[in-house]
Amino acid sequence: MARAMHMTKDITMRDTHFWWHAILAGVIGGAVFLVAEMLLVTLTGQSPWAPPRMIAAMILGESVLPPPATLDGSIMMAAMLVHFPLSMVYGVVIGWIVQRTARYNYTRALAEGAVIGLAIYLVNFHLIASFVFEWFAMARNWVSVVAHLIFGLATAWAYLALAQPRASRNG
Repeated sequence: MARAMHMTKDITMRDTHFWWHAILAGVIGGAVFLVAEMLLVTLTGQSPWAPPRMIAAMILGESVLPPPATLDGSIMMAAMLVHFPLSMVYGVVIGWIVQRTARYNYTRALAEGAVIGLAIYLVNFHLIASFVFEWFAMARNWVSVVAHLIFGLATAWAYLALAQPRASRNG
């Protein structure tokens, strides 16, 4: 049986707590995504540093793309400067959508998060990448799909956990 969150009031985008919870949820989801993708990509025999290099190439250019797919601090920093602000924006979108559903069905809210993660994959890898960042086409695979599903799910879970009223968290 799906458990419903007991929200004491409607949360709006003007609510300061909404913004903090959603942004932090995006950071948490973004961190989970990075770890998941780096671990999953190793299952395909690739370097775990390839995904961060692809992200960094969005601002540093294609010259940072592998090979070699090794750890480079400046490339990782550039990747984080792109990845985490995007994760925060997506966290706001996910938080705004799932908080409404969570009042009635917590499991459905988590599923919505996963579906949003899949939508982010489709837009980024099949729409934007086709025109702007062509190198993302090489990452159109199950690893990217699963990592984005995990991102959406983790972000929705983090938002719902953070947004739950304190009385509900403790009781």
